Amino acid sequence: MSAVNLFCLPYSGASAMVYSRWRRKLPAWLQVRPVELPGRGARMAEPLQTDLQALARQLASEQRLAANTPYALLGHSLGALLAFELAHELQALGCPPPLALFACGTAAPTRREEYDGIKWREPRSDAELIDELRELQGTPEEVLANHELMSLTLPILQADFLLCGRYSYRQRPPLGCPLHVLGGDADRANPEQLQAWGQETLGAFSVETFPGGHFFIHEHEDRVLGVLAEALEPHRLSA
Repeated sequence: MSAVNLFCLPYSGASAMVYSRWRRKLPAWLQVRPVELPGRGARMAEPLQTDLQALARQLASEQRLAANTPYALLGHSLGALLAFELAHELQALGCPPPLALFACGTAAPTRREEYDGIKWREPRSDAELIDELRELQGTPEEVLANHELMSLTLPILQADFLLCGRYSYRQRPPLGCPLHVLGGDADRANPEQLQAWGQETLGAFSVETFPGGHFFIHEHEDRVLGVLAEALEPHRLSA
């Protein structure tokens, strides 16, 4: 039976290796492939991107060969928006569609104005960036108080917020793959903003809500991974 590659796009400020521990928890046939973005991790020397569609085109070119094997796309927060654009860019290159797209922890592409607002269209101060991290409740206070660590993290975070804030939705034919949305019941994305993802596919669509805020994917990791494996199991058998 064929393996399925799960390409995972990171959220704001994170390296793709945030998903590396999933390799130990998922079944062997589901291969986690973290997609590192320019300017972080092993790609630290590359310039940061602030144009999400240009970044999606770059990643599609890089992943073009890998996307000719059975694969799925997953992203959390910024990563979900990027995974959506990546699916379209891979399709434009003639690649097979993903077996599924998992969009976690963010509003649909058509609902960005009310979700991101206008405050992230221009660079913000370090204090505003730190306040945003504190509001998302995913960064310990001792990390936020570490000036050396923050000096490395904040430029990445600034670029990532601009990726979302400057994003412009483009009307295109819907994707044909299944689209599964995961959200936290105390997160910023409301049920209507999550349900709006449904207009982006002609395939199967589902929304599953988890207890918790923005980082429910870590708070309820085992349950999240169970959802991924269950959704992809039928595709693995036919891949």
